[in-house]
Parts: sequence; structure tokens; C-alpha cells
Amino acid sequence: MSSNRSEARSIATQLVLLFTLCATLLLSCGLGVLYWIVVRHAFEEDNAVLADKLAAIRTDLKQPDGINTVDRELKNRRAGEPVVYWMRIIDSAGNVVTETPGMDRLLPPGIFSPPQTQMPLPRSTKDYETNGKLFSLVTINETVDGQPYALQVAQDRSADERFRKQFGALLALVLGLGLIASALVAVTVTQRALRPLAEMKRSLERVQPAHFSERIEPAQWPRELQPVVTAFDGMLDRLEDSFTRLSQFSADLAHELRTPIGNMLGEAQVALTRDRSSEEYRSVIESTAAECERLSGIIDNLLFLARAESAEQQIERSLFNGRAALEKIASFYQTAAEDRHLNIECSGEGQIFADPALFNRAVGNLIENALRFTNDGGNIHVSVGTRDGRTEVFVRDTGSGIAPEHLPRVFDRFYRADPSRSSAGTGLGLALVKSIVDLHGGSARIESETGRCTTVILTFPNQAGV
Repeated sequence: MSSNRSEARSIATQLVLLFTLCATLLLSCGLGVLYWIVVRHAFEEDNAVLADKLAAIRTDLKQPDGINTVDRELKNRRAGEPVVYWMRIIDSAGNVVTETPGMDRLLPPGIFSPPQTQMPLPRSTKDYETNGKLFSLVTINETVDGQPYALQVAQDRSADERFRKQFGALLALVLGLGLIASALVAVTVTQRALRPLAEMKRSLERVQPAHFSERIEPAQWPRELQPVVTAFDGMLDRLEDSFTRLSQFSADLAHELRTPIGNMLGEAQVALTRDRSSEEYRSVIESTAAECERLSGIIDNLLFLARAESAEQQIERSLFNGRAALEKIASFYQTAAEDRHLNIECSGEGQIFADPALFNRAVGNLIENALRFTNDGGNIHVSVGTRDGRTEVFVRDTGSGIAPEHLPRVFDRFYRADPSRSSAGTGLGLALVKSIVDLHGGSARIESETGRCTTVILTFPNQAGV
């Protein structure tokens, strides 16, 4: 099966390659400059020596009987003595007056450039290679005793050429060894630099559901890795909190489902122990139906919470009158309030930009909670207002309040400030309210005075803030 996904690249390989390439570039530039300086210096030195030699020959030719003097010097060369300078004098008719012995076979006159009118500069010399030797050739005009002559001089630079090649080979060897050394250094440095990642990997492998408290300790790591370690520790904190909450949620859910199922099972088993009258069977069926309704409510609320936390959850917002919506919700609970001599009041003005059905459900849950925990003869006050461009809904009751230690967790699922009062609800009401407000990009908070009152504040963003 073919795949267009590129293979993951190794950081270590990239670092080694980059370091080696940089070292190659630096070494090549450095050795190249060194080679150019040394070779150029040798070339300029040879030209300077050649110019000195030409000046000496011209001085000899200007002496009395200068040509004969030069001829004797050329032909009286010692046997076996290496010849560095080869010289030939040609008259105006093109005849060779004198030359270094053997020069006609090695360096014939035709290979020389036309005569120069001044002392040779580096650019006026001509290189010529023959029989494995390298020569620099130069021709100048010279007047001796009123007669024009052409002076041809060849400088043997074979030794310099061998030095240049040997020096180039040496630098190439140094470059090759330098590259190998650079690669080895790069591998060593990279392995040492990436060692903390291997240690981090071992630390992370120790993180398991039973050991979520494992942390990597950012202060012990290199500065470049500390943000990563801090972020990872933060992720572990969130995972530990989520895992703890999930475990607690699972235990609470099992408890909530077990109670009505246990009630239904117990009543059914008791009813089956002997024959019952139709009224007794009817009572068992009604009790079972009530427990089923409770189970259905729990399941519906849990499904809503699951959808609310899904990224795919969509809500349909619209702008409506907040006071009118609150009065409509309050009227729905008015009968239940009158049975307990409770008074529900609505006040304030403000526009709500939210999903009307979800808004009704959130506020309805809050009023339902207030009815459940407010003593007979108490008051429930529902109001709406606008502050800092956001709409706030307040639901205040004159109940017994909530102790400060319970306030941080009242929006958790299945959490009850008084666990003994399990019949008072499922513990999902406030969790539903918070999920609805979060869906709208708002916030929910609770304020309470123990023994006096409780106020829940819902904040909804306005239409421009969406």
C-alpha cells in the first residue's frame, strides 16, 4: 500500500549533517585561502627572481665584449649541475648567437612569445611544459654595441610545480581528515546533547494510570527543554485531574444507577414471594415506573453533558428579551412554589443572545434547585442585567446556603454538598447549567452565605462578542 506521508527525519542525523556541512565549508574556505596565498607567494617570488636574473644578464651584455662573456658562462657550466635558467641570444637576422647547451632540443626558439620592450611582469611570462618539466618563458629586446638582439630566457619551475601539487594533496588530505573528525565530533556532541531526551523518554514511560503523580522536574533539564517539560507536566496535571474526576464520576454513576435498579429489583422480588392483590401489583408497577423515570432523567442528562462536551455540538443562538424569558420560566414553576408558600420574583431588563431552549433549561434547573433547597415561606429572586457588554442572569434564593469548602465543586457531576440527602436530586443540575453556559462562551459562578442565601450568576456574551 503506497503512502504519500514522508518518513520522520532524525534530529540527530540532521544535526550531524548540518555540523559536518558547516565544518566542510569552513575548512574548505580556510584551506583554499591558505593554498592560494602560498601558491601566489611562490609564483611572485619566482617572478621576482626571474626579473633579477634578467637584470643581471642585461648588465653583463652591456659590459665590453658582453656577448662573448655571456657565451663563455653558458658553455662553461659544470657537468651534472642542474640548469635553472636557460638562455638564448638571437640577432636581428634571426640567427642564434649563443644559447645554453641543449636548449634547441628542449626549448626551440619558436615556442617563445614575441619580445617584450620592458622587464617582464608576472603576466608577461608564458608557461610551457615538456618532458615532465614546467618552464616560464620570456623574451625581451636588448641593444648591444648598437645592434638589436632578442634575449630568450626560460626559468625551470618544475620544483615549484611539484610543491604546488604536493601541497594541494596535503591540504586535500587535511580536509578529508578534518571532515571525518568533524563528523565524529558532531556525532559525540549530538548524542550528548540529545541524552536528556532519552532520559525524558524513560521518565515518561514511568507515567501510568496508577502513577499519575510522576513529574519530570523542569529545573533539572537544559534551558531549551524546560518549556517542553513544563508543558508536559501541565498536561500530566490535567490528565491526573481528568482521570481522578472520571474515576469519581464512574463511581458516582454506578451509585446513582444502582439505587433505582436496587429499588425496582427489591420491590419486584418482594411482590413475587406470594400472590398479591391488583392494588399491590399496581403500587409496585407505579414505583417501578417512577424509578424508570428517574433512570431516564439521569441518562438524558448524561447524554446532554456528553454532547455538550463534543466539539461537534451546535447551538442555534437568537436574540430575545431576557425579562420576558425569565417570567415565562418562573410561571412554569409557580404552582410548585405556591404549594410551599414560596414567592418567585423577576426583575431587570436585558437582551439575551443564546439558544432559547438551552437557556430555558439552564434557568429552569437553577429555579428547580432553589425550590428544592429553600424552606417554606422563602423567596426566589430571578433577575437579568447588563454589565461590561455582557448579559448576566441572577438566581437568588433564601435557603440554607452552601458551606465555603463545597463551593469549588458544586458544578461537578453527581457532587452534593450534603451526600446524605440523596433523594434531593441526582447532582447533575448545576453540571448541566455550567455545560450550557460554556457552550455559549459564557461563565457560571456561585456565591453563598451559609444559613442565609445562595446566588448563581450566569454570564452570556452579547451578539458582537460571538
